[in-house]
Amino acid sequence: MPSVLLIEDEPALALIVRDSLEVRGFTVLYASDGVEGLCLFNQHQPDVVVADVMMPQMDGFTLAERIRQTNATVPIMFLTARSQTADVVRGFELGGNDYLKKPFSLDELIVRINALLRRPTVSETNPAWTRSATPALLPIGRYRFDPPRQKLLLESTEVQLSHRESELLRRLYEQRNQVLQRNDVLLELWGDDSFFNGRSLDVFITKLRRHLQNDPTVQIVNVRGIGYKLIV
Repeated sequence: MPSVLLIEDEPALALIVRDSLEVRGFTVLYASDGVEGLCLFNQHQPDVVVADVMMPQMDGFTLAERIRQTNATVPIMFLTARSQTADVVRGFELGGNDYLKKPFSLDELIVRINALLRRPTVSETNPAWTRSATPALLPIGRYRFDPPRQKLLLESTEVQLSHRESELLRRLYEQRNQVLQRNDVLLELWGDDSFFNGRSLDVFITKLRRHLQNDPTVQIVNVRGIGYKLIV
């Protein structure tokens, strides 16, 4: 029975969502603010997190950032009345996987939760990689990429990558100087190729470009309508 951590400071809405999820077979953990939500997350390690953005004590974005410090894979969905592009992008940058605007249909919420729960894990998408011995550092221009430790090294500096950044960079490296299909990445790392997941992928490509910006010979270019290419 999948477990959902619901963090919502509107009691009436929280009750409706909680009852709807429980009727459909979910185990629901409920918190009314981000601080309580983070405590419940650390205690129970739920299968998916559904969090409001605007909350007292700790907002949903800060909560997601804190969760991603210890857990790179749990799906996180934001519930919010805010729909500006900058808010959506920030949510994805902080590790969110989906974004549902209030007011929303309960059926749509449940469909999206189920889609997040069906996402393949890294070990499912590439089990040989996770079982293999630590490989040599991978050269990307002047950079050295350490996939098991999720680090990008340049001379005496290093950048700690998130789990998803590391997996995306690994796929780009394996297909370097060739096109990495956008839909393939979305299905492998996000579980589906929905609009919101596509926006999330674009955010992560932008983050990788920033990480690699100190070597102008390294580029990640868009191949319109198809995908991305790492040029080294």
